[in-house]
This record gives sequence, structure tokens and C-alpha cells, in this order.
Amino acid sequence: MLRRMRLRHPVLMVLLFLIVLLGVTGFAYPVAAQFNASRQSRTQSFQPQTLRQMVAAHQLASTVQILASQPPSVIVQFPLFPSGVKAAFPKATGVVTIVQGNPAVSLFDTVTVDVQNMPPDITFTIFFIELANKPFGHVQYVSDLHTRDDGTGDVTFQTITLVAFAADAANPGTSKDQSGDASGIQLEHLGMWFSSLQDAQKVLKNNALTGTPFDGGNPPLHAGPQAMTDGQTDPVF
Repeated sequence: MLRRMRLRHPVLMVLLFLIVLLGVTGFAYPVAAQFNASRQSRTQSFQPQTLRQMVAAHQLASTVQILASQPPSVIVQFPLFPSGVKAAFPKATGVVTIVQGNPAVSLFDTVTVDVQNMPPDITFTIFFIELANKPFGHVQYVSDLHTRDDGTGDVTFQTITLVAFAADAANPGTSKDQSGDASGIQLEHLGMWFSSLQDAQKVLKNNALTGTPFDGGNPPLHAGPQAMTDGQTDPVF
């Protein structure tokens, strides 16, 4: 009798292990399938030739360039122009490079913002925005950039970019992005703001400037005006 029980227990353990394994597999497969479907929905429409056609059809701004890349990478690039710094720094320039990369590896895009001839030793905040210029519409903070003593600066960050959106969960809605109808309000422009109102007043020699909400923290409205923008009516990404 004892011997039979010893033989039976390993068999029960094997059966229990197989049941658990089947349960985990049954759960993991739909999750993985859903994840892959989400990955495809974020990336499937962004092909170099398709984006070039969109530029030609004025669905993307004419300032946008689709750079040569090794498939499946997609590289989008567009310039920034001085807005709030224009009077004091008319030669300020900027360029934004977005690398979609390989969708089989990452859902995130890599964004590099590079500026020159800017106010030196100043921190700026970078936002994805609904509209390139006032009233800006929906916005989303994405990064900071601090300039060097010679007025140059750059920052690289990773975030979902080509399908970036802002949504009010209390009043959800839809709008169109490059792949068609999508959630929320599409954020298809980029702007830079003075992180500090005091810095902006000093650099721009204008104490009449008022605060904006383009930096968090205390006190409210302590950011300065917009400094750089893509300046386009049509989307740049």
C-alpha cells in the first residue's frame, strides 16, 4: 500500500504541473497576441514611401523630410524656428529627428532635439502640442533641454511620438492621425518654452512678460513664453 502511494504522488504532481502549464499558456497567448496587435497598430502605417506621399499631398508639413534609412527603421526630420526668442536671437535654429526604429524591438520612438544660437545656459521645456502657435491647444510635456555657454544644446529621449495624443477621460473623443481615426486629440507639433519666467525676462530684457503653464511645480504659471516652434499648420509628425 505504501509503495502504491509513493508511485501515485509523482504521477499526480506531473498531472498538476501539466494543468498549470496549460493554464499559463492559455492566458499568455491572448496577452501576447494583444500586445503584438497593439505593436502593429502603432507602427504598421509608418513607411518611408507612405510618409513621402503624405508630404506631397500636404498631409504633413512641407518642412518635413523623410531621411534614408535601413528598413524597417523610419527617420523623420523637421526644423524649428525662433518664436519668443526671435527678436533677441534671430539666428536661433533647431532640428528635430524622430527615429521610429524597428517595431519588432520597441514601441517607443527616439527623439533628438538639437538647437544652436540660443540663449546660453538656459533651461527650456519641450512639449508635444496640438497647434504649433497660440493658443497651442492640448499639450504634453516630454523633456527638458539646457543650453551650453555657446548657445548650443541637444537632448535625446524615448517616447511614443508618431501617434502621440492627449485625451480628457471625462469627455473622450476621437481625431485623425496618420493611420486614421484614433483616440483623443493628436499631438503633431513640437514647441520649446523658457522653463523660468525670470530667465525669459532677463534674457529677452522684458519685465512685462507674464507666466505660462509650460513647466510644472510651484508656483503655478512660472514658465516663460514659447521660445521655438515648428511653426507649421500641417502636422510635422
